[in-house]
Amino acid sequence: MTGNRFWRLDRHPQGNSDFARYLSLCEEVPTPLASGEVRIAAEWLSMDAGTRMWMSPRTDGYQPPLPLGAKMVGLVLGRVSETRDPAFPVGTLVRGFGQWAEQAVVMPALAGLEAVDESVADPRQHFGALGMNAWTAYVGVREVAAVRPGEWLAVSAAAGATGSLACQVGRNLGARVVGIAGGPEKCRFLREELGLDMAIDYRGEDVEARLATCEGGIGAFFDNVGGAILDAVLPNMAHYGRVAICGMVAGYDGDVPLPGPARFDQILMRRLRVEGFFIPDFLERGAEFLPQLRAWLDAGKLTMRFDETQGIENVLIAYERMLTGRNIGKVVVRI
Repeated sequence: MTGNRFWRLDRHPQGNSDFARYLSLCEEVPTPLASGEVRIAAEWLSMDAGTRMWMSPRTDGYQPPLPLGAKMVGLVLGRVSETRDPAFPVGTLVRGFGQWAEQAVVMPALAGLEAVDESVADPRQHFGALGMNAWTAYVGVREVAAVRPGEWLAVSAAAGATGSLACQVGRNLGARVVGIAGGPEKCRFLREELGLDMAIDYRGEDVEARLATCEGGIGAFFDNVGGAILDAVLPNMAHYGRVAICGMVAGYDGDVPLPGPARFDQILMRRLRVEGFFIPDFLERGAEFLPQLRAWLDAGKLTMRFDETQGIENVLIAYERMLTGRNIGKVVVRI
């Protein structure tokens, strides 16, 4: 068996850049599997903003912090190369929470490991239109935000992986969609490729003023960001609107909690329902979501643009691109 290269968390990062100061690329001789474990030869790694919080020392997040000296954890798509679980024979294409490594070792139940459909033309869609970003978008828009046909749905980080899918889910459910993203290129993508009704460049436009032009107010808001964007949306919500919060990327690089919204009073004034949700709470429902997502994918109604980087040695480059918003769509690393 060949050596295994992996990324190790050495120090708690400061900010969203220069990750090579905090993580190191290491190599090991793989050890024998314990009973029930599965070894995966990674083909792609998923770069996800939520993992940034796992690197911090904060203990009040949605999951305990990753111990220093541990392998960095993230979603893996690849084939089983060795197994001690008969449910996952060698050669099976699988997806689950593994490590940023060429060979990930997991306990299937703890990793949410599952075999995926090999008939999908682009396997990366198991990180895209058929993956957990899509499940998050689908649950968040359809159930948590409870979007209704004809009303306005606003989406923050709208050109990212989860945001771009949330925009499309809302559109497919009959909503009018306004996407909030950073820069003219992303706004063109939202209008021209995703067919949104409105795109707002938060770097160059007054988000609150633009949202005020949405007749009747924003009925549903799918929020990935928090912070100033949330403050701009709250005063523009319709009465009895719904806010689905699945991310707080504005505060992931801090070691202290993000301050609450400055416009918190609008939750009362507009009688809003605000709900946080986390897709691992819905993992057992994945098979329920897939038929609709696959139908939209096959019909061209749900698409994903991929931002792909090659090589385990370039993981930190891809990760920083994603966290600093220099990507459009889903950031993946091809192993």
